[in-house]
Amino acid sequence: MTTPAITHELVEQHVTLEEYEKIKEILGREPNFTELGIFSVMWSEHCSYKSSRIHLKRLPTTGERVIVPPGENAGVVDIGDDWCVAFKVESHNHPSFIEPFQGAATGVGGILRDVFTMGARPIAAMNSLRFGPLEPNERGSTTRKVANRNKSILKGVVEGIGFYGNCFGVPTVGGEVIFDEAYNLNPLVNAFALGLVRKDQIFFGKASGIGNPVLYVGAKTGRDGIHGATMASAEFDDEALEKRPTVQVGDPFLEKLLLEACLEAMRSGAIEGIQDMGAAGLTSSSVEMADRAGTGLELDLTLVPQRETGMTAYEMLLSESQERMLIVAKSGRERELVEIFNKWDLDAVVIGKVVEGNRLKVFHNGDLMADLPVDKLTDEAPRYDRPQEAPQYSKVSREDKKEKWLARAAEAGHGSNDVAEVLKTLLSSPDICSKHWVYEQYDHMVRTNTAILPGADAAVVRVKETRRAISMCLDGNGLYCAVNPLEGAKLTVAEAARNNVCVGAEPIAVTNCLNFASPERPKIMWAFSQTIDGMRAACETFETPVISGNVSFYNETDGDGVLPTPTIGMVGLVKDVRKIVTQGFKNEGDVIALLGTTNDDLSVSEYSQAVLGFSTNELIEIGSVPLLDLSLEKKVQDTCLKLADELLINSAHDCSEGGLAVAVTESCFSSLNNAPDGASLELSSNGLSPEAVLFSESPSRIVISFAPEHLDRARSIAEGLGCPFEVIGKVEGSDLAIKIDGTESIRMPVSEFESAWKNSLESHLDA
Repeated sequence: MTTPAITHELVEQHVTLEEYEKIKEILGREPNFTELGIFSVMWSEHCSYKSSRIHLKRLPTTGERVIVPPGENAGVVDIGDDWCVAFKVESHNHPSFIEPFQGAATGVGGILRDVFTMGARPIAAMNSLRFGPLEPNERGSTTRKVANRNKSILKGVVEGIGFYGNCFGVPTVGGEVIFDEAYNLNPLVNAFALGLVRKDQIFFGKASGIGNPVLYVGAKTGRDGIHGATMASAEFDDEALEKRPTVQVGDPFLEKLLLEACLEAMRSGAIEGIQDMGAAGLTSSSVEMADRAGTGLELDLTLVPQRETGMTAYEMLLSESQERMLIVAKSGRERELVEIFNKWDLDAVVIGKVVEGNRLKVFHNGDLMADLPVDKLTDEAPRYDRPQEAPQYSKVSREDKKEKWLARAAEAGHGSNDVAEVLKTLLSSPDICSKHWVYEQYDHMVRTNTAILPGADAAVVRVKETRRAISMCLDGNGLYCAVNPLEGAKLTVAEAARNNVCVGAEPIAVTNCLNFASPERPKIMWAFSQTIDGMRAACETFETPVISGNVSFYNETDGDGVLPTPTIGMVGLVKDVRKIVTQGFKNEGDVIALLGTTNDDLSVSEYSQAVLGFSTNELIEIGSVPLLDLSLEKKVQDTCLKLADELLINSAHDCSEGGLAVAVTESCFSSLNNAPDGASLELSSNGLSPEAVLFSESPSRIVISFAPEHLDRARSIAEGLGCPFEVIGKVEGSDLAIKIDGTESIRMPVSEFESAWKNSLESHLDA
């Protein structure tokens, strides 16, 4: 195949003209076509974080449990008893728009490899999914055609996740599914995986040891996924679907073989370093391994196993074919590794060696195709301190916004609705309704470690041979972060921590996936920087360092970008599985209490959207997010944890979307409990409207239930920790009955609410 000449047009397909000038300055010459391809992927936004790196440095990344901080394939934290967990969340947004099934499936495959590359056996997966609305919206941008496309993307993504996870044999134990017009044709697919590893068996992605052989193992290389990293670093337009060749194709059965072969090879002691071939494939894996070790590499692409004929050096280096690893073996033990991988029916070939210096030299058919300095591909990648500009609406006072919201809400009928019907409307809204249609397509019980089923505040998996368990959740709120990215990020981290606490787990560490539109827009860059500062403040309060993560920019199609959407993956530790708490009410006569305080926080809420009909854009302009008091949040969480530790509570459930009424109703549902239970509540308005009492989304609130004989001790613990504590009712009957200031507001069988909640998503999909 003829090597293309380096033209002005070819350069602009790979890097900016300014970056090209920097490349020529680094090399002291013009790069050839293969070298240009290497620079383009290594300097892509997806690989180099050139717009985000200066901001990410502000996040807390250290702590007494942190074993491996950001910079490796996945972060690792110590959970005691010589066990550690490795975990990470990453985006596969762009591929999932182009080819939903394979895009989502290979997102799962990639994150699993990131985890077992560390020497950890994956024991749990989750996903955070965002789509456009499933039905047309006359007041918005969702036409029938767009709604049908959103349904197609949703179905393809869920099927792809289920296919890969189920075939590989890892339980998908939790996650979230959110809908908003901002995600029309801009789906967000964030995949999370967590693995278990002994403290003395952690592996690193380093090309250490001069003279050590470099092995290519796993699937053969094809042309799928070429320029996938570059594709993920650009916005889309009408021609986006022509980029299908840049989407990888996954094989979960082969990945399972790769997992077992890698873990066996690690146990053999013959591996010096190992790295997943993820974004930018062989290029990034080889460059990053050499960079971490301060060494150079020589590779001969002629030896790379290929499944297509006539592949060029450019294609092999940039291919993102799945289920592949790069291994640096200990000298003289390469044959041992080859035999292990061959036993698992996998290719394993020595394709190079570690050398002194810092050069990456690539040969193909006897010709030197690339000779580049490793550090210039990584540390010297461009770093942009892009311009920032706060949008005008962010400068408007909360008081002025509230006046506008109240005026608009009055027009929409605020206060004129039957609150029981409002509650049914909220429970059936796409963001709150049951997602069993999604998670029932996933095997969440494989490996039999799952302690809490999907649909809870957080997932929990047992650590076998110990009394410990690991909790985990994924949380994000793009609307909060669009209205106020600083406070929205704090609220998101706080909710993630609260969700872990609700199952009796101490939050210990965070991974994040930061999904934004183009960083070249000053308002987007401002939101990103504010988000980082909000995350930092909250993570420092909860002592949850950020140990891994991913930034996904350019999530926009035809100029319409997603909401600023930081997805927080929070992991917690349950030291004794007997102290796990679930959200369903358990016993007739149990006391129901509220930790925390309800305020008038209806502005940016499900009530505003689902009941009053506010659009996302309206709320961004005139909405105000709830104010979070991090000190109060910590007191509420500490109280819930102490109550769980002393085995005083039978249930705990976070108050979030839909407010107190939704939280209590969900705790009554039979599908979340062994038997259907009703509840009687006696609430005080404290000057709030009935809607605010029931549906306000004030943070720092947890609904708990416990046996009456534990009331005095529970109250004493809350008071001792400075946490607001109020008895609000008891578990009884089969109705949900709520009085406010002595006047009955709601009385309806719980089964009616549960039916609305459980069947809503399918009805939207079938409409």
